[in-house]
Amino acid sequence: MDAISLEHQTGPGHPESPARYQAVAKALRDSGLEKELTPVKGREAEDEEIVLCHTRAYLETVIKDVAAGRDDLSTGDTAISPRSLEVARHAAGGVLSAVDAVMSGQLKNAFCAVRPPGHHARPAQGMGFCLFNNIALGARHAQKKHGAAKVLIVDWDVHHGNGTQDIFYEDGSVLFCSTHQAPWYPYTGWAEETGRGSGEGSTFNFPFPGGAGMKEIGGVLENRLLQEAAKFKPDLVMISAGFDSRIDDPLGKFRLTDEDFAALTRLLMKFADEHCQGRLVSVLEGGYNLEGLASAVTGHVSALKQG
Repeated sequence: MDAISLEHQTGPGHPESPARYQAVAKALRDSGLEKELTPVKGREAEDEEIVLCHTRAYLETVIKDVAAGRDDLSTGDTAISPRSLEVARHAAGGVLSAVDAVMSGQLKNAFCAVRPPGHHARPAQGMGFCLFNNIALGARHAQKKHGAAKVLIVDWDVHHGNGTQDIFYEDGSVLFCSTHQAPWYPYTGWAEETGRGSGEGSTFNFPFPGGAGMKEIGGVLENRLLQEAAKFKPDLVMISAGFDSRIDDPLGKFRLTDEDFAALTRLLMKFADEHCQGRLVSVLEGGYNLEGLASAVTGHVSALKQG
């Protein structure tokens, strides 16, 4: 966690607001979890780290757009403010630091309470509420710095992780799975989208209608994805932990509960224990009901701590 997250201002009424960070921080503090956790020192992601997943031209566009005082990125619908580039670098850098801690054995697992989120950010385009693809950068960092041959990314956000999919769509070294509401923003992530070239068969999309819950989401993860993932043999498990798939979120119609998130966490931890020495890094994505976000994160982090 890094309080600089508060400096990314999205404007009045925007669902991805600094209040999200405040809600998570307060929940971890009030639950007593904060005192039991080992903090990881954050940092800014450098240009050469960002271009592991994004084009240099896109990075330059973000730099120019923020410097020009724009209210949104010229590539799409992403709100920005004067310190958004700095905050986005810290969000990505915090994930890189967490990957370092887990891959080096300093920690068994980690949760990155960062904003802005990242899973919609494509190689050359910011989308949704996302500037840089934090989890994709973490996966590439694990591969480049720590020699991880294969990384499993599981995205349980209510929205399809289209940016993460695009980054790894032709790359068989990353197994990407997304459970998401469909049809729903960003209107991608159909079951027939399975990868291309050397990445064919390394993308798994499980679109569900509004109203889906643990039966559907937990069922496909346990009974379909993890069987394939066991054959894949990852060196690291990463979670795009979007809590807008929780019941009563204003931006989604899934029905996961706090207990469901804890159960999903334990399921992926068990898999990580069996296949990659427990190495798991979770990265915050969506979640816009502040009370729900707080309680879901508490359940998720409590389960991680028990590992």
